[in-house]
Amino acid sequence: MHADTGELRVPRLYGVFAAGRVINPRTARSQFIGGMTMGLSMALHENSVCPPSVGQVANHDLAESHVTVNADVGDVQAHWIDEHDPYVNAMGTKGIGEIGIVGTAAAVINAVHRATGVRVRHLPVTLDKLLPGLP
Repeated sequence: MHADTGELRVPRLYGVFAAGRVINPRTARSQFIGGMTMGLSMALHENSVCPPSVGQVANHDLAESHVTVNADVGDVQAHWIDEHDPYVNAMGTKGIGEIGIVGTAAAVINAVHRATGVRVRHLPVTLDKLLPGLP
């Protein structure tokens, strides 16, 4: 977190996953990196605005929302642990399409807590949640 502006930046994401038997390592890595990027977006940017006067979501498309892309993080690494899980299915494979999202938002929130001492319980993390004295 920048001390003067309050801007949050995540310089790197490093994920290690228990993914069962990986059939295509290139595709798996891409899925993990994409999921981690989506988890970062969940933690810092994505917010549904639903004004009571309208009764529906006001920012309902990507033109009105900011989402994180891979260029927002300098270093993204995804690795997995080779594991044999005979109870998943006969091949030992798992669906990994969104597994990268799960821990990323929590990890970012915990990093914000360690950096600021403020525990944010509702996503996304915004400056008004970190500095309660602001209007």
